[in-house]
Amino acid sequence: MKGNIYPATFEVKLGFDAIRATVAERCATERAREMLAETTFCTQPDTVRELLEQTAEMQEICALDAAFPQSGYVDVLHFLAKAGIDNAYLNEPELMTLAQMVDTAGCIATFFTRSSDASPHAAADTARKADRYPRLAGMALALQTLSPVSKGIDNLLDKFGRVKDSASPELALLRRQMVEVQQQVGRRMQAILRKAQADGYVDEGAEVSLRDGRAVIPVSASCKRKVAGMVLDESATGKTSFIEPAEVVELNNRLRELGFAEKREVVRILTAFTAFLRPFLPQLAQAAELVARIDFIRAKALFASSIGGVKPALAEGQAIGWRSARHPLLEAALKREGKSIVPLDLLLTPEKPILLISGPNAGGKSVCIKTAGLLQYMLQCGFPIPVREDSVAGIFDAIFIDIGDEQSLENDLSTYSSHLQSMKYFLRHANARTLALIDEFGTGTEPQLGGAIAEATLSALVESKAFGVITTHYANLKYFAANTSGIQNGAMLFDVQKIEPMFRLEYGAPGSSFAFEIAKKIGLPEEVIGKARALLGDKHADFDRSLRSIARDRRYWEEKRARVKHTDKRLEELTVRYERELAQLHDERKRILQEAKEEAKKLLSEANRKIENTIRSIKEAQADREKTREARALLQSFAQSVETPAGDEESAAITRKLERLKEQQRRRSEKKAQRSEPDVAPPPDNPTSGENELSVGGAARIVGQNVVGEIVKINDNGSVVLAAGNIYTTVAADKLEPVSRSLARSVARRSGAGGSSLSVERLNFKPSTDVRGMRVDEALREVEELIDRAMMFGVSEVRILHGKGTGALKEQIRRYLKQITGVATVEDEDVQQGGAGVSVVKMS
Repeated sequence: MKGNIYPATFEVKLGFDAIRATVAERCATERAREMLAETTFCTQPDTVRELLEQTAEMQEICALDAAFPQSGYVDVLHFLAKAGIDNAYLNEPELMTLAQMVDTAGCIATFFTRSSDASPHAAADTARKADRYPRLAGMALALQTLSPVSKGIDNLLDKFGRVKDSASPELALLRRQMVEVQQQVGRRMQAILRKAQADGYVDEGAEVSLRDGRAVIPVSASCKRKVAGMVLDESATGKTSFIEPAEVVELNNRLRELGFAEKREVVRILTAFTAFLRPFLPQLAQAAELVARIDFIRAKALFASSIGGVKPALAEGQAIGWRSARHPLLEAALKREGKSIVPLDLLLTPEKPILLISGPNAGGKSVCIKTAGLLQYMLQCGFPIPVREDSVAGIFDAIFIDIGDEQSLENDLSTYSSHLQSMKYFLRHANARTLALIDEFGTGTEPQLGGAIAEATLSALVESKAFGVITTHYANLKYFAANTSGIQNGAMLFDVQKIEPMFRLEYGAPGSSFAFEIAKKIGLPEEVIGKARALLGDKHADFDRSLRSIARDRRYWEEKRARVKHTDKRLEELTVRYERELAQLHDERKRILQEAKEEAKKLLSEANRKIENTIRSIKEAQADREKTREARALLQSFAQSVETPAGDEESAAITRKLERLKEQQRRRSEKKAQRSEPDVAPPPDNPTSGENELSVGGAARIVGQNVVGEIVKINDNGSVVLAAGNIYTTVAADKLEPVSRSLARSVARRSGAGGSSLSVERLNFKPSTDVRGMRVDEALREVEELIDRAMMFGVSEVRILHGKGTGALKEQIRRYLKQITGVATVEDEDVQQGGAGVSVVKMS
């Protein structure tokens, strides 16, 4: 069913004629171009859907499958009609073209319906293609086999398109005779040429040539009478004559006679072969039509891919829900200039079928009108359109446009009269299945009268339930749209700061024309603009001012929404990242716990083995005291090794680091408080006098050993952390006995190495470190050691030289230092001493 399109110049006004011309350039056959010219506006949803599906399938094939024929699309229909006439024949070039068409049709059919490979995998691939491209495959299924035609042409013509010698015995005989006569003529002509050269009649470099199919020799014009023969031609200057020697005239005549006989035999053979083809003409015409149809669909698909065209979802009724719609011709023009187009979101629903767009001049209102009309027309002609894939489109029975003017001197029509003629046609034919597009509604006459007529016309269009996109500058139409159901206001955005249009369409509020701002930017005198403002009146000025304020507010909230959207996206990325890292930590924790359980099992097994060995040793020793004491000492030594954490083990360092630092800090504070109190030592012969119990800060000795240390901590389970020099160990309370401080100092002096080495280390301690060039883990270990020793020696301030660089190493070091309780502050060094490249750490 053909739709109602108004006016007659519809395609030219919207630019669809340029679309046709562009697609025609991609058509290889004249028949495909005829199909393009025959393409019309279709109102049947099923037909439109079929056309769009065909083109979409071809788009996918062209993009993904190189096996589909990319060439071989040729015209044959014009000479197939000639072949239907009795005694007519197809010549050699026509048969070559026919063979090319048959081969292309066969390749198309094979692509969709058959496999050139007999393997199951190839058969499955062919089935998938038929399922993926059902509409194109359905067209190919209608093809009938043309292998007799293809084989017949292959047997008749060689690769150069010439009838083969084997086509008939007579043709083979004639061509053999022609070769023999040509050889005779050649030999005789060479002999005559050499003699003429020897006599000086012919130049030394001359060669035998042909004129009208006869062998001749070039002779100087002054000597042409000296060579017997016929002059068949002369050079352009007349200085050289081409003479056929009399001796070879008869041979050349014989050669021409054989040539004529060969042509007659070729015509006879071609006539007979054309008669052989005649029963296949219907199948050949069908194949030619299919090849042309595929060529046409392929041209549409190539064009659609070049503009980013897609097949939107087709709505049941009339609607437009386009996302990121783009005018294809405008986009191509901007791309040539290195610019990008601003996409358009267009939404028309049965509840609000009419969109009234206002805004500044040159702001994109007319582009919206043309985009809506052109894309809807392309869609209903079967062309994919440049919109987002989630767009929705309906099918209309009619599209009316009023863009520009149709003024005519012959018809005595002015600009406004032409607009009124269009409005009359719109109101007479518009209904709920009509799309009306009106640009600059109501212009061309006195504004107040034109606005009133435009408002009345718009009201009538609303009553007809027609769909439409209308642009205007009239304030009364903006008011009418805001207070009438079925119409929605839209505005083309304007950047009031840069005084330039943004070419973006926003829904919900009308737009200002920004006439004064544009006039000011162009350079109109300020006094003229001021006078115009005064003449405008307060009411209209307030309305326009309100529209500008809305535009500014909209701009602000758009920017804010964009920032919030960016922040939300960033937050979402961080959430995903942290969840992933948390999952990794959870997995790592499970792994560590599993390893710890396995280690505990091994430890328990070893303990059981030790206990069993000890019991067995005691039994075997039969209560021998010395043996029993040795076995118990061995078991106790193993128990202490289990309880005592190795100082260099990574796990102990991780779990006890912060606790140790806190204890060291507290112990230093207590020592400072006790320095003012004199030590009261018990008599040497009574080492435990005055020390009746274990307490933090007191001295204690491991029973049965000479190890004396300071009690650092008493745990809840009764075990005691004892510091002996630089070594910390955990011992059961019943294995310790309290001693006086004097005895502890005496033991320390006797051990000698401990105290003196600690003093030496303190004297040699350097309160700074250089971690430049180290990896993060190496640098953190270096910093950790520096802080530990600073706390141990009571140093109040250290420096870490990490350099500036990207700041990553500095950030990691300071993040680590914040976790240490003994660190009071971390600051940059003075600018003259290194600035941000050095961190000064002050201890609490």
